[in-house]
Amino acid sequence: MNTPTATEAQAVVEQVRQEVCALHAELVRYGLVVWTAGNVSGRVPGQDLFVIKPSGVGYDELTPASIVVCDLDGNLVDGELAPSSDTAAHAYVYRHRPDVGGVVHTHSTYASAWAARGEAIPCVLTAMADEFGGEIPVGPFALIGDDSIGRGIVETLEGHRSSAVLMRSHGVFSIGKNARAAVKAAVMCEDVARTVHIARQLGDPVAIPQSDVDRLYDRYQNVYGQGDTERPHGSTA
Repeated sequence: MNTPTATEAQAVVEQVRQEVCALHAELVRYGLVVWTAGNVSGRVPGQDLFVIKPSGVGYDELTPASIVVCDLDGNLVDGELAPSSDTAAHAYVYRHRPDVGGVVHTHSTYASAWAARGEAIPCVLTAMADEFGGEIPVGPFALIGDDSIGRGIVETLEGHRSSAVLMRSHGVFSIGKNARAAVKAAVMCEDVARTVHIARQLGDPVAIPQSDVDRLYDRYQNVYGQGDTERPHGSTA
């Protein structure tokens, strides 16, 4: 296997910067963030690097050039701006989960309300079984600034099929094979958090039997759709 040249390696970094910059617009589109809160990061394939939103920069101001590059210890490698305050958490996830290619953080309203209660979202919808393979679990309370949040994410998701975790009294962190998949998980997390909340106002939601959860998850992950092409739940096209 040929080692990429410096020019080729830089081209990959720039491509991931462009992708991650564009994906931040999806957080705004789906109402998952307010002001400058929240962030998307993406691992750079073939390099011990990831890119992430800079700290305190508005979504309308983001450009590919403003997206910063960090190593897997969270140190700034390239960029004029300070990395997100959540950088240490993202870095911890990338170091300990080599299968993860993207991480997203939001304070989306309904999912964060579940996090404020310290309560997992029960698997009572087929969309949850499809995307998360069970409940969306709650992680421990952790302060921002070091890798405590990252440790909580990794430890909570160990043994879980869920691609999202509700960090207690904080918000949502989601992971995926790439940044786009992590954004999708964040979108779906908020959608099911809202629906299950509304269901609880009407009565007690009915849990889906585990055997059916397993079958739904396997079908959606391995059969549904057009290969890697992702479509919304419920699409029959």
